[in-house]
Amino acid sequence: MTTELTSGARSATPTLDEVAVLAGVSRATVSRVVNESPKVSPEAREAVQAAIAQLHYVPNRMARSLVTRRTDTVALVLSEPNTQVFSDPFFASIVHGVSAALADTELTLVLLTARDAREQQKIARFARQGHVDGVVLMSLHSEDLLPDVLSGAGVPLVLCGRPYDGRSVAYVDADNVGGARVATEHLLGLGRRRVATLTGPTDMIAGVDRYLGWQRATEDAGRAVDPSLVAHGDFTEAGGEAAMARLLAQAPDLDAVFVASDPMAVGALRALRAAGRRVPEDVAVVGFDDAAVATTCDPPLTTVAQPLDLMTGELVELLRRQIEGVAAPAETRTCPTRLVRRASA
Repeated sequence: MTTELTSGARSATPTLDEVAVLAGVSRATVSRVVNESPKVSPEAREAVQAAIAQLHYVPNRMARSLVTRRTDTVALVLSEPNTQVFSDPFFASIVHGVSAALADTELTLVLLTARDAREQQKIARFARQGHVDGVVLMSLHSEDLLPDVLSGAGVPLVLCGRPYDGRSVAYVDADNVGGARVATEHLLGLGRRRVATLTGPTDMIAGVDRYLGWQRATEDAGRAVDPSLVAHGDFTEAGGEAAMARLLAQAPDLDAVFVASDPMAVGALRALRAAGRRVPEDVAVVGFDDAAVATTCDPPLTTVAQPLDLMTGELVELLRRQIEGVAAPAETRTCPTRLVRRASA
């Protein structure tokens, strides 16, 4: 049962005490409701919520944080130079997806970039000092320090991508091996005889896994893995163009190429055009990501699509479950990929 509170006694900014008077409960009960404690009867919770609505009471976020030890903030950390973070469509899609997945929650997203070991150490201190409730790490390289430091400090943590070293940690990943395998099988199924690959960085698990998918499909087709059909890139357009030029020099008779990312594939198309090779007549090309550029390049790119909406939703779900203490710290999800056929292969 709520109690009347006269307008003359009400302060300009409603207080916790005024909510308690109006709801007919103690100040401690109001505090428990505001801080989402389960130790409140349904009747008292309903009375407090009605009083909060009537008074337009806004909880003191700093005081609430002291009680709950929560900041309602999570960090998305990208271990890449700023230029690549803001130019790579995959990164942009992940940032947008995580933001969208958090839109209906109380959690706020902060974006942090770690360009080197010194910046990783700064981010580690920031997280350990309690400025965020949890962290999503993406674009990890084999030498990155943050997974060890954050998991060792007990900070809720989810990786975007399988950990490079196989450690026990929560992660969400696409089926990179399976996707690359299907892409290579598609090229082989077209009757191509010399199917090459442009890999991603070998210090990143996505680069390793997509190479592995190409290798398995090649071997399953009864063909030896020819080192001259492999060139390494860095997931950028410029890197793809340079790697394709090297590949043409070492294997001029290639007639198909699986490229480990769409930006690299766009660079590869540029190098093929400069070398006078027609796509797909002379060289069939398949990329990976199904980025927006895949539909606008010339020719439109056959590619492997990752379910980014599903992946970002799972990232947020696993992190929230850790923050709320209802999940084991090493829950994992691997999301399916699919081949999207266009004109390049």
